[in-house]
Amino acid sequence: MVLRQLEYLVALAREKHFGRAADACHVSQPTLSAAIRLLEDDLGAPIVERGHRYVGLTPQGQVALEHAHRILAEVENLRRGLAEIDKGLTGRLRIGVIPTALPLVSQLTGPFYARFPGVTVAVISMNSQEIDRGIEEFELDVGLTYLDAEPMAHVKAKPVCVEEYLFLTPASGPLAGRAQVAWREAANTPLCLLTPDMQNRRIIDGVFRSVGAKPVPAVETNSIFNLVSHVSAGQWSAIVPRQLLRFFGVPEGTRAIELVEPIAQRTIGLVMSDREPPSPLARNLFAMQLPENIAALIQPPNRPNENLGDR
Repeated sequence: MVLRQLEYLVALAREKHFGRAADACHVSQPTLSAAIRLLEDDLGAPIVERGHRYVGLTPQGQVALEHAHRILAEVENLRRGLAEIDKGLTGRLRIGVIPTALPLVSQLTGPFYARFPGVTVAVISMNSQEIDRGIEEFELDVGLTYLDAEPMAHVKAKPVCVEEYLFLTPASGPLAGRAQVAWREAANTPLCLLTPDMQNRRIIDGVFRSVGAKPVPAVETNSIFNLVSHVSAGQWSAIVPRQLLRFFGVPEGTRAIELVEPIAQRTIGLVMSDREPPSPLARNLFAMQLPENIAALIQPPNRPNENLGDR
């Protein structure tokens, strides 16, 4: 068994197609297929369900895939650890970020890059389930996601901020002059919300259920920025995280209003695999002190008189 065979197996499971997996590994399809057969011979077990095209992995193949992820991750950690001794920290830091936390991530990656200029950073917008899978399958070094709504298993976590929610509505809307809006009232307005596969949407739906409301969104999107732009169009309102407007301001022609009854909060933080030894990149990111403007967000902001600078 060689590492390259394990890399081919991981690529095949990811791409679910022999040709695409071969392209991803920069080899011919016959080369990849032959390597998978050699791996089956080495392990003495069938790995791939046989058919005219890729069907899936056998039960033995699923077990082999789990070990392949771990072995390749350990080899990568070994390479990074050795390189860190000779050259300082290098490599590619892969961060999966939930859409509502995208405004925060540059506040973490900026100081990290200033300290470790030999590291490149890949930031990928993902939902929380994709981040969970990416950490579990060693395709991500770190995630920035919710910690307390649907907690992940087998991870180390570091709180970054507390997310609270505001009612963003057109300045000409019927509730625009209010200082506060109850969740039950918000449910009766034309809403633009994130899609149900987003944990933020599931959190918001849970809050609405807690007050006996079940809004039917007029628009659904998987982009937090598209959510805000729809409010700017003047037709819809939205439930948005406070930190989004703290970083980018309240869009022109809209009002951000306190959501009450209840005041809902969720914690967002960094997660990394709890395996030992840890990834050098994840370990160093976790060890960094949070910038002051981020650390302040760990405590809930003052309410209700905070000036968000609406225009």
